[in-house]
Amino acid sequence: MLVRRLTIAAAFVAAAACGKSSGTAPSPSLTCSNLPNATTILVVNNAACPQALTVARGTRVTFINNDSRDHEMNSDPHPEHTDCAELNQIGHLTTGQSRETGNLNTPRRCGFHDHINPENRGLQGAITIQ
Repeated sequence: MLVRRLTIAAAFVAAAACGKSSGTAPSPSLTCSNLPNATTILVVNNAACPQALTVARGTRVTFINNDSRDHEMNSDPHPEHTDCAELNQIGHLTTGQSRETGNLNTPRRCGFHDHINPENRGLQGAITIQ
């Protein structure tokens, strides 16, 4: 009897989990031409836009994954990710997720790429901190 109850409970939990989404759906109204602010990088259609961004010291940049696949945005170079540790706070983004970098305090150029697809030039770019 106990085994039967546990089996039924396990089946119920599995069925409930199947209906859950691990991320938010992308926003079709958000495109490269209507970003919410000048410190946002949008990942859409397997590309990052803009690919070049200039910000003031102390700024945080928001990466939004509006693509149909997961991305893992990290600092250059691949695979060490050592140039700008602040960018590594983005990490893995499922569809619909967004995350901010750490505070970009040191004036420099911080290259970024998608660790899952490091050769894709469309998913590479740089943030210049002034």
